[in-house]
Formats: sequence, C-alpha cells, structure tokens
Amino acid sequence: QVQLVESGGGLVQAGGSLRLSCAASGRTFSSYAMGWFRQGPGQEREFVAAISWGSLSTYYADSVKGRFTISRDNGRNTLYLQMNSLKPEDTAVYYCAAVIRDGSTWVKSFGSWGQGTQVTVSS
Repeated sequence: QVQLVESGGGLVQAGGSLRLSCAASGRTFSSYAMGWFRQGPGQEREFVAAISWGSLSTYYADSVKGRFTISRDNGRNTLYLQMNSLKPEDTAVYYCAAVIRDGSTWVKSFGSWGQGTQVTVSS
C-alpha cells in the first residue's frame, strides 16, 4: 500500500500561484503513473492532471491546460502541481493518487484518498 500526504494549499488571490506537493511512502512510488484530482464545494471529484512513471508524458484537464504543470521527483518520492494564473473556480480540495487511464480520462488505480489540501482562490 502507498501512503500519500498532500500539502501546499492555501488562500491566494486570483492570478496568483501555488505549488502543491504530495509525499509518498510505502509501495514503490516510481513504478506508478500519478495524478491530481480536485473536489470543489458541492461538486464531484474531478481529474486535474496525470504524469507517467518516468515523467515522459503528462495529461491535463482542459480547464487547467496551460496554467498548471504536473511533475514528479522519484528520488524524493514526491509529486508536484504548479498552479499559475489561478481562478476562483480552481477553489477545491486537491488530492493526489496513483492513476490508470480510463478512456479519455484518468482514475485512481488503488489505495484510499488522503486528506487533501485546500486551495482557495479569492476574486
């Protein structure tokens, strides 16, 4: 089993930036594609971004393409999400997870959801 702990969230004004981190322990982090998801107030959890195990490929939801960048450091067992040009609609709890492709999107492949990290973007 892999344990994931998200951090880096906070309150930021529209147009600002944040960098989220996801620290992994347990099963071999570098063996899995990883991704970020988010759940806004009263909304379903949605896919945000994914990265292949070797960082060769990245994938983004249309809503964040060009503003967010996913990356990973397998030596540090850490996943990142750099978020720029933030908008109020980016307000959500952000979660990381090991992922697998499911048609045109990505879904959590195994494990439980962590506690997430809250991102609040004020207008």
